[in-house]
Amino acid sequence: MPRYRLLLEYDGGPFAGWQRQANGPSVQGAIEDAVFAFCAERVTVIGAGRTDSGVHAAGQVAHLDLTKELLPGRLRDALNNFLRPIPVAVLEATLAPARFDARRSAIGRRYLYRILSRRPPPALGRGRVWWVARALDPKPMQAAASLLLGKHDFTSFRSIQCQANSPLRTLDRLEVERVGDEIHITAEARSFLHNQVRIMAGTLEQVGAGRWKIADVAAALEARDRRAGGPTAPPDGLCLMEVRYADDVLTRE
Repeated sequence: MPRYRLLLEYDGGPFAGWQRQANGPSVQGAIEDAVFAFCAERVTVIGAGRTDSGVHAAGQVAHLDLTKELLPGRLRDALNNFLRPIPVAVLEATLAPARFDARRSAIGRRYLYRILSRRPPPALGRGRVWWVARALDPKPMQAAASLLLGKHDFTSFRSIQCQANSPLRTLDRLEVERVGDEIHITAEARSFLHNQVRIMAGTLEQVGAGRWKIADVAAALEARDRRAGGPTAPPDGLCLMEVRYADDVLTRE
């Protein structure tokens, strides 16, 4: 049974999240329905990141198994055909070894959070940025972000609904930079807790606005209590940019 690796992009706005659920349309469900429309097979599509409702992806990775081998380009084009006009696109389809698992094999995930920091509201970027109608200073935001790097108990920066067995995570990168009218927050780690990136973004926004001091972020981390952390930023500004894998799990023998 051949296994395929898919590289995906999607607008998370219309979806209740990646995972198939009863309370609304999902990205996973849309792809599984497209597979069925194409080859009448009911499959389970496993994604590398279970993005929340409204969260976007430019580099989501997923895998699925089919009963017969197809040319990867044919699978890509067929899925895109049956996904229209749903805002999900299969950028690549490749044959993968049976040991490849889009979620469990991942060794790194990179997210980008975009904050539009200006008085006028967005027109072209609506639904893709968090609009903050005030000036933000990226310098203290970066100083505060540096305090979160490394391995920590991120209880203060995860949703109270988070089902992860441990709040311990190792944050490899958390960078803040101004790009025009926007503040970009880039976060990289092997894995993240539920809402971790959005809560870190919401906390750093408070620092940039002068409402929090840098020391307040250190105190929040030390508290290990969600009530001590900052607000959860809206999903609009968050995008899964890249999922990384070791070469050996991508190569077919």
